[in-house]
Amino acid sequence: MAGWRPTPGILSTTGRGLRSMQLSSSTIRGASKMAPVWLQPYLNHSLEKESPKLYAWGLSNLEDQHVVSNPSASRRDGSISRQQHCSPRQRIYILGVGNLGILFASSLASLSNPPPITLVVHRKDLLESWRQQPGIEITRGDFTHKHLDFDVELWSEEEPPIGPTREVADGQGIPNLIVTTKASQALPQIDRARRYLNDLSTVAFAQNGMCKLWPPHGDTYITSRYLDASASHPNWLACVTTHGVTSLGQFKSLHTSEADLKVGLVFPNSFADSASYLLNLFSQSPHLNGHVVERDELWILQLEKLVVNSVINPLTAILRCKNGDLFTKKDGVIAKLIDSLLMEASNVLQALIKDRSTESILQIVPSMTSPTEDEMTRKYGRQRRDLLDRFSEERLKDMLYSVGHKVRDNTSSMLQDVRAGKPTEVNEFNGWLVEMAAYLEGEIDVVHHKNLVNLVESGTVLNEESLGQHFSNLTDYN
Repeated sequence: MAGWRPTPGILSTTGRGLRSMQLSSSTIRGASKMAPVWLQPYLNHSLEKESPKLYAWGLSNLEDQHVVSNPSASRRDGSISRQQHCSPRQRIYILGVGNLGILFASSLASLSNPPPITLVVHRKDLLESWRQQPGIEITRGDFTHKHLDFDVELWSEEEPPIGPTREVADGQGIPNLIVTTKASQALPQIDRARRYLNDLSTVAFAQNGMCKLWPPHGDTYITSRYLDASASHPNWLACVTTHGVTSLGQFKSLHTSEADLKVGLVFPNSFADSASYLLNLFSQSPHLNGHVVERDELWILQLEKLVVNSVINPLTAILRCKNGDLFTKKDGVIAKLIDSLLMEASNVLQALIKDRSTESILQIVPSMTSPTEDEMTRKYGRQRRDLLDRFSEERLKDMLYSVGHKVRDNTSSMLQDVRAGKPTEVNEFNGWLVEMAAYLEGEIDVVHHKNLVNLVESGTVLNEESLGQHFSNLTDYN
């Protein structure tokens, strides 16, 4: 869009990343050899296997059309019929209408000239609920804001038995897609819809955890699912949000703490500039406080947030406590466990910084160095040297305790999930560290993170005393 200016250097960083990704065939072979569980299903299909045809179910495809309890629902039939004066390229699809989906949708809808927005739900009963009570609500302080001006769809491989039959995006390409599902569902849902994604599409992932399209495995997925890995795939973005949002019911959320959104390119294609439309909307939308960042900084921010999530989320889920309760004592079982988790995370991240898979993200180590530079700088370059310090246990601890103080009154997303009986994202946090430790092929001990994964997945509830019994080797790390 006119007027948008990227953060200085973002396009040059993008270009460097593109060249590196195109040349790093050794990275692709290595990633395939060590393919994690989530990647394996995508390696077992040929490139020729198309994704399924998806039908866009709207309100007019539901049974009992005469049952409309709320008159507002009758003004929307779920079809792409409104705002015909807008270009189809301006439409924003939001996949997932949970807390983050509501945050993005309400913020975009609050623009003075909002784009046409389609909310994509994942169950038929949610489409029926919208018919009964249309609109999303977000509460900030004493004010509740309701937004109605959306199209609503369910994407299904099943053709609707009644009403109009229409493919997703009318069988054309999806121009802009924000994915706000749970992290474990993000890539499967995108892969399912890849028939409608092309080099003019922009896809923004807004999940917790690391975007799966980062090296070392992202290029393996792209080359496995898109014929021309350098051009035919969308521009892939990732978002790092520090906003606090909790649920107040279906299509209703409480914006507990307004913070910011960092967004940037993860895996660009040959038309990276086409992503500027969505990036511009993020930076302009009220309440998002969006900022475009360079590719390497985005990767670093995601890693730092992952460390925070790998500590606060599982511990609050197991202990059934508020975030701030983890940081009330400077010693004791919880403090010792936090130190051990940070040490393991630091070991993984520092090894990753040194790994060749990061060459498409970070500065290439110069072949010539100044004799006045220290040994660490000569070996890894200035950027990696600085990151090795940034990801030290001590620096990570300072960051964690700073964030913990800011979110001390909040309830973690994982605790909300276990209370609601929903699957958690522990494998996207602690599981990612375990997976990366295995990929790096070093003897990196991540036993405490493995233990947390098992405790969360088994639904274990503990107090501080019984927590220590599950981590009897804590004294070996202190």
